[in-house]
This record gives sequence, C-alpha cells and structure tokens, in this order.
Amino acid sequence: MSEKVLMKGNEAFAEAVIRGGVRFYFGYPITPQSEIPEFMSRELPKWGGKFLQAESELGAINMAYGCGAAGGNGFISSSSPGIALMQEGMSFLCSAEVPVVLLNASRGGPGIGSIQPGQADYNQVTRGGGNGDYKMPVFAPASIQEAIDILYDAPALADQWRNPVMVLVDGLMGQMMEPVLMPEPKKPLESADIPTVKPWAISGSEKGTRSVVKSLRLQPEVLEEHVEHLFEKYGRMEKELVRVETENVENAEVVFVAFGTMARLVKEAMEILESQGVKAGMIRPISLWPYPYEAFDKIGKNCKAVISAELSMGQMVQDVKLGVEGRWPVRLIHRVGGMLPTSLDIVEKTRKILEEVR
Repeated sequence: MSEKVLMKGNEAFAEAVIRGGVRFYFGYPITPQSEIPEFMSRELPKWGGKFLQAESELGAINMAYGCGAAGGNGFISSSSPGIALMQEGMSFLCSAEVPVVLLNASRGGPGIGSIQPGQADYNQVTRGGGNGDYKMPVFAPASIQEAIDILYDAPALADQWRNPVMVLVDGLMGQMMEPVLMPEPKKPLESADIPTVKPWAISGSEKGTRSVVKSLRLQPEVLEEHVEHLFEKYGRMEKELVRVETENVENAEVVFVAFGTMARLVKEAMEILESQGVKAGMIRPISLWPYPYEAFDKIGKNCKAVISAELSMGQMVQDVKLGVEGRWPVRLIHRVGGMLPTSLDIVEKTRKILEEVR
C-alpha cells in the first residue's frame, strides 16, 4: 500500500487523472491552474501519453473533441474565463456524446477577475454556457484527497456515460498542499482495444462498419429524438450520480449548505457555534449537478434557518431554495472577488440570522 505524500493540489489533480487512465492532455496556461499543464508536459510522456499545448482554449476543447471521438481518454484543465471560451465545445461534446474530463480551477470574477479563489462559476458549470439542451456531471471536492479520488474515477465515468465530466475546484485548493494517498494506476486503454470497448468511436467497430460521431442533425424530428435520448440518459444520471455528505442535520437549529473550500470554513464555524450552544448541521453537495435535493428532506423539525454559504453573490442559493421547498427560511452568507470569510465571520453572521428568524 502506498504511503501518504505531501503534494500541491494542482500537481495531485494531474497525477490522479493519469493514474485513472488519461493519456492525452490538451490545455492552455492560465492561473491559478498553470501547474497542471506544466506537470502534464513533464510527467505524461513518462506514462506513454501525449501533451499538447493548444494555441487557445478554443483550440484545446476542439482537440479534446477529436481525441475523444477517436476513442482516446483526454483531459483538459483551465480557469474561469478559459472555461467560458470552451462552453461552445462542451455543448458539442454533449450532443455528440464524446467523453472527456475537464477541470475548472475557478477564480474571482466576473471577466478576467483575479487569481484568488471563487465559486461564481456555479451557474456556468451547472447550467451550461453553451447553446441548446445539455447536461454535464459536475463534482466539487472539498479536499485534495477527495479531488484525487474523483479525478481518478472520472475517465471511466465519462466513458460509461459517453459524456463530459467536470470537476470544479478553486484557486486556493489548487495552490495549497496536503498529505494525500495516491491510488494504484489503472491499465490504460490500448488503441487496439478501442473498436471493441468503444465501437461508436471513429476508429471503427467490431463489425467493420464506418462509425460517425457528429452533432449536426438537420431533420427536426431526428434532432428531437436525439435530444430526448440525451435527456433519458441525464435522467438516469440524476438517479445514479448524486453525491452528498450530511452532518447533524436531523437535530440542528441551523443548517448550512456549502461546497468546496467554503465547506471547510463552515465546518470550523460549526464547531465554534456548538461550543456556544448552537446546534449546527451541514449539507455538503459533492455533485453540483445532479444536485442532492433529497438531502434537504433529512432536516429536522428544530431547524430555524437554512444558510447557503458561498464564494459568490448567491448562485447556489437558488438550488438550496428548490431543496428547501419553502419549509424553512433561506439566507445567504457570502464573500466575492477572491475574498474569504473567516470562521468567526460566519459565526457572527449566523447568530444575527438566527436572531432575525426567531
């Protein structure tokens, strides 16, 4: 069994997807994730893989499209404005049912913003900035180890569902260091196995027929049937891919909803509130889409308020309200622009909210 090693987040993310079977990387340097392409350029060839720095984010997403369509396991990483440039390609990937793993190390925004951490890409990645009806699984780990575990499984998950899979971290998680345990490497897919494992890929099929991977469907009835097929698949994803962690929600006086870095800050605030006699619980969505709405049904009768804690102006709060369904008051605690609240800030604002709703 491997021993724990101290690793920087971005480098750990990169090694995790390599060990998960990725052998092709396409990307463009942008802080705060530039260590990922740097690591990939140095390490991926040692695993028999190929690194390609594109001329832009637009080039990177379309290169990944071609790689996935040919049956390869590809990985892309970028940050908020770079992901925005890739949104058109994500729509194409979902329509053509081409698997690829994407990582967004989000920053403060809008626009170019700052290289500090933020969560204001929530709507971008869960609602999609590309055109048309499409969905994409989005996972938001709260530690480097959890990110490793998700990224390690992400290539197989993308292949299973023939769909892009997004992992959302932030600049802080990419730059921090934690002791982690790396999983054993998986056997990568060989070119000779693609026709059997992925008969839909343009590399061919078992029967020797010509495979076509495309998004264009000019006949309305054909396109409608295809979109309905996609949403039947998304419906199965909503049942099978929900991931959530809950803590003390049954007896809590106040229940926080937080993901990623913000969940770590909330956890510390909960301990302080408990020491002050306030019972606190938390719902931590790990999958942002599909969203864990059913977790809100576990909240007990003692709850006075549900607080969405975010590094945005309140993008996730809309999903929190959908989960709450009017049963409890919903409030927001937030910072933006790359600013982080302290645990004491969260405690102070929580106590004010509880005074207001009592």
